[in-house]
Amino acid sequence: MIIDDSSFDVIVIGSGAGGGTLAGALSSKGKSVLVLERGGPMSLDDQNVADVDLFRKDRYHPKDERWFGPDGDPFAPQITYALGGNTKIWGAVLERMREQDFESVDLQGGVSPAWPIDYAELAPFYAEAERLYRVHGRSGIDPTEPSRTSDYANPPRAIEPFLEPLRSALKRQGCHPYDIPISWSEDVDDPSGDSQLFGLEVGDSERITIRTDAKVLRLHVSPGGESVRAVEAQLGRDVWLFKSDVVVLAAGAINTPAILMRSDTVHHPKGLSNGSDQVGRNLMNLQLTSILQLATERNSGRYGRSLGINDFYWGDKNVSFPLGHIQTAGGVLQDALFAESPPVLSLVTKMIPDFGLERLASRSVVWWAMSEVLPDPHNKVWLLNDQIRVNYIHNNREAHDRLVYRWIDTLKAVEADPVTKVVLNAPTHARGEAPLSVVGFGCGTCRMGDDSASSVVNADGRCHELDNLYIADASIFPSCPSVGPGLTIIALALRLASKLAG
Repeated sequence: MIIDDSSFDVIVIGSGAGGGTLAGALSSKGKSVLVLERGGPMSLDDQNVADVDLFRKDRYHPKDERWFGPDGDPFAPQITYALGGNTKIWGAVLERMREQDFESVDLQGGVSPAWPIDYAELAPFYAEAERLYRVHGRSGIDPTEPSRTSDYANPPRAIEPFLEPLRSALKRQGCHPYDIPISWSEDVDDPSGDSQLFGLEVGDSERITIRTDAKVLRLHVSPGGESVRAVEAQLGRDVWLFKSDVVVLAAGAINTPAILMRSDTVHHPKGLSNGSDQVGRNLMNLQLTSILQLATERNSGRYGRSLGINDFYWGDKNVSFPLGHIQTAGGVLQDALFAESPPVLSLVTKMIPDFGLERLASRSVVWWAMSEVLPDPHNKVWLLNDQIRVNYIHNNREAHDRLVYRWIDTLKAVEADPVTKVVLNAPTHARGEAPLSVVGFGCGTCRMGDDSASSVVNADGRCHELDNLYIADASIFPSCPSVGPGLTIIALALRLASKLAG
């Protein structure tokens, strides 16, 4: 074992939305930061895939990485170990949670718990996150939009021309389509924002040390078990020990609890900060269903996400419980999430030739229906013989199904509208649910709370049982909002940076 003789103010484990943002912010505030990232730099060719190749290879599944599902069978997760983590392949949609999302909410399947912080406390960090990540958007259109002190600094990007008639058609059906807020860099070669670009690279390069290809194995604690003394990581064939005053886990909703459980000691027999037995439990993953429309006009199949609809976020004319969020997918040849779960096409896409996929993509419009799920202690991440196991069954299903069928009814009305010429009046709309392998929206496995008997970290993200260990990723979410978690992770990381900087 090699002991690094450097000492840092903070070690950050992971460089995704939380870790990359936190490291950059802390370094700018004068802290010396070591970032331990399991992967390495990702080439632009791999980041900006917009081709049939997206369906052909397991490009975004780490080699030799296998987790085990509820049935005991192995599966390859869609996860990216690289500088920037999963932000290297995300859709770059950065949206605020609604005020009510921070409160206790009655869902169709039960009560979604309140957070120990409210929207007002996070609002200034949301605004800072939007500025930092150059979020493009426009306020005042979405009826569920939370309160803001100002509009977005950057206007919405122009959407694909064939989508503008769809926007107008949705308005005629009483919907309020809006330009979903997108992180955009304006760099022709690397346009979509990510945490390497807007987190690590905006920090103080003289105060950030980055060790790539560094797989963290476990955390070592003091003899009394009250603080973390060192981080053990494998770099190549060597095992290293790194020291710092503060350690922050930002490895994601699956790997963060796995590291805590691997770090068990006499004082922490179930894993670090697991006296509540909540580490790994309450895994939540957005219910995601893709819905396909057939277009009359050809499109490139290579474009980003653009329109959002929240008219059913809190219910519809028949029910008062929340249903969820709708947004356009990216082009079929550019949306990594769609490639993971194409509706009714999983086998077909592996078999048809490239020109067939090109033709399919050019005549497709894809929508995502996204619904909240409830925390359930039986939905969990755990270890068996050091292998990651994931027990997960979706709940709140009736609400999600209602959202899907409500949206299909809306699409049918749009297609029946004689003014709308860009989509076909189809008898059916193919759809498919995102599989267990899609973990980019996972959250909740180390949830925050004021009570150490029922949570893992406090409202600041500090582990209840260790005085210098923090978590800065979606695992600390007490609930799972229907909008994606990206901006909230970034805002929480900025909030934590302000606290750690003193």
